[in-house]
Amino acid sequence: MNIPQSNLPRIIIIGGGFGGIALAKKLAKKDVQVVLLDKHNYHNFQPLLYQVSTGGLEPDSIAYPIRKVLQGYPNFYFRLAEVVQIDIENRRIHTNIGPIHYDYLVVATGSETNFFGNKNIEEKAMAMKTIPQSLNLRSLILENFEQALLTDDLHERDALMNFVIVGGGPTGVELAGALAEIKKGILPKDYPDLDTRRAQINLVQGGNRILPAMSEIASQKAEKFLEKLGVNVWKNIRVTDYDGNFITTNTDTTFEAATLVWAAGVKAVSIKGLDAKELLSRGNRLVVNEFNQVLGHNEIFAIGDVAHMETEAFPNGHPMMAQPAIQQGQNLGVNLIRLLENKPMKPFTYKDKGSMATVGRNKAVADLKRFKFQGVFAWFVWMFVHLFFLIGFRNRVVVFINWVYNYIRFDREARLIIRPFKKRYRDSQPT
Repeated sequence: MNIPQSNLPRIIIIGGGFGGIALAKKLAKKDVQVVLLDKHNYHNFQPLLYQVSTGGLEPDSIAYPIRKVLQGYPNFYFRLAEVVQIDIENRRIHTNIGPIHYDYLVVATGSETNFFGNKNIEEKAMAMKTIPQSLNLRSLILENFEQALLTDDLHERDALMNFVIVGGGPTGVELAGALAEIKKGILPKDYPDLDTRRAQINLVQGGNRILPAMSEIASQKAEKFLEKLGVNVWKNIRVTDYDGNFITTNTDTTFEAATLVWAAGVKAVSIKGLDAKELLSRGNRLVVNEFNQVLGHNEIFAIGDVAHMETEAFPNGHPMMAQPAIQQGQNLGVNLIRLLENKPMKPFTYKDKGSMATVGRNKAVADLKRFKFQGVFAWFVWMFVHLFFLIGFRNRVVVFINWVYNYIRFDREARLIIRPFKKRYRDSQPT
């Protein structure tokens, strides 16, 4: 990898997500050599991926070059690499560009879509965890409407305009709201020769309420917002299979749709060498102690979605969201320096700042530490928080300008088929 030899302790961070970036910043200008590995050269702001999928933002608005994050940091190195295996015994990492030795290792690989072992759904459905996946979904949505124009079969046309989103968490709710607004404000203008009123947006939730991690009032209000936008909310229904056209469930309810978006769960991205059963908990998460050290390995740490830290307040581990990852990265940065200075480390304590979700224009729900509110004010708070946590001044400005423009014009300028994703009705194999 051409990383220079040094007398400084070498800390390797695998993953440039929220946790990895927070840790890297905390170690800036410290007497350590830091090597950050990621298979992408950018940090991806995942909470706004749904806006890329629905044409509200271009991907460069929510991505930031990792090398730019590390600019000006001494003894910092980034390598575009995919980790293949970890050799714990020899403290060595094997990647697709070669091996590298570590003194301390931090796993911050994040999470990926969890299809719960259903191969048909994994093959036929659309995921939305990465920028390429979001661009594929954007192309597919637009291509379906283009194809709907070309068919005289009303049944086929309805299926092409039928969208099913599985998962009633923030991702599913926000995507459903965005699609509903497109149906209402954009499709009639873009496709005047198509009866877009027949388009359906269905949100399917396996539990008895959407946004189950939020308060009851937030769930109820979000559901009312969605229904007002024309979204069909289906609760207590689990999708069991999908052949690319027909969706079956654990009930008599079925759907015929050319697009199924799977937002029903995530699991940690595991790495060979750290995948022993005794190291993993539910969802492939690595079991860590209060200092984020992996069970039985004091020189290996895990943070963010990949870490399972069981506490009294969070017996199932911390939420797989940005805030726990950021806070764990910051705390670990302090602890690594304390460890090198032979000082006792500080246990991690999660400060829950609340959760929120937007349903559409002037519609959002927010559960903060002391207050719970919904509607226009929650929508403004949601926008401010997301702008604040975006990396890069340019990204904040671009996203803000896009939001203002979209709000005034009720438009989404980025509805472009840049990278075609062909998936024909009755033939679900992408080409």
